[in-house]
Amino acid sequence: MAKFGLAGKRAFVAGHRGMVGSAIVRRLREESCEILVADRAELDLVNQMEVCTWFEQNKPDTVFLAAARVGGIQANTSYPADFIYDNLMIEANVIEAARRTGVSKLLFLGSSCIYPKMSPQPISEDALLNGPLEPTNEWYAIAKIAGIRLAQAYRRQHGCDFICAMPTNLYGPGDNYDLQNSHVLPALIRKAHQAKIAGDAVFEIWGTGRPRREFLHVDDLANACVHLMQNYSEEMHINVGSGKDISISALALLVADVVGFRGTIRYDSSKPDGTPRKLMDSSRIHATGWRHRIGLRQGIESAYRDFLNAAKGKSGTPDQTGVWRGPAG
Repeated sequence: MAKFGLAGKRAFVAGHRGMVGSAIVRRLREESCEILVADRAELDLVNQMEVCTWFEQNKPDTVFLAAARVGGIQANTSYPADFIYDNLMIEANVIEAARRTGVSKLLFLGSSCIYPKMSPQPISEDALLNGPLEPTNEWYAIAKIAGIRLAQAYRRQHGCDFICAMPTNLYGPGDNYDLQNSHVLPALIRKAHQAKIAGDAVFEIWGTGRPRREFLHVDDLANACVHLMQNYSEEMHINVGSGKDISISALALLVADVVGFRGTIRYDSSKPDGTPRKLMDSSRIHATGWRHRIGLRQGIESAYRDFLNAAKGKSGTPDQTGVWRGPAG
């Protein structure tokens, strides 16, 4: 396949204020393209008429669909209707508007939670729909699976060059540190920091600490998104991960060391663990020439600096709502 050039293109980043969308915007500044963004006050992606009108008026050539309602176990459990409805509407509205206005290429971003809870490890792309989902985030997962199938259907019926990427658990600048809605790594950063500042001897985390998770810095994902936009054009969705996982207990110790918390970590085994292990097989994207660059400790150090800057008001307070942010794990 000939390389899809971004030079001179009008590239719309849907969800540009979220962690993933903002990372894609940063990465696109290295390309000779015009970056299009729209604040929610200007464009409500859940509103079909607004989306169609915006696309007609702005006519993007390419779309990075990073907008989504995301959150951790508690948020998914508390707001199941919001998670499935908002995500279905966002992806349907943007994909249909892209077709109607002749967008040359679209990248839809999903999440590793689309895969069955007990998938063989590492998880390959063909594991999709081969078993029951993890109940604690199935509403989000079902919506993302629908988005994949929607993009594939438009590719088959309309010949649209729409592709799908499934990132692993993400972290980095602009993450959500609200303990009611955040994912495991930013939650650990905030808990460890608060315990250090308070002089606590202990901080507590949910679950047993035994589950294993894979993590990818959001800037590595942004590089992958641009790489795939330029070099990938197949119906099959493609995994994007680091290829390495770590137990939650080891992760907590690493975060505590980076933050400088010297106390004890206590595990609340009455709380759910979620999926026992989630490591993705990223061999297909590796075969295209992409590799992650940021190691986990280096990434956590940069994420902690971002957390401190946000707390001081230097980089803006991260969005605490969990709405219109990038893919979740």
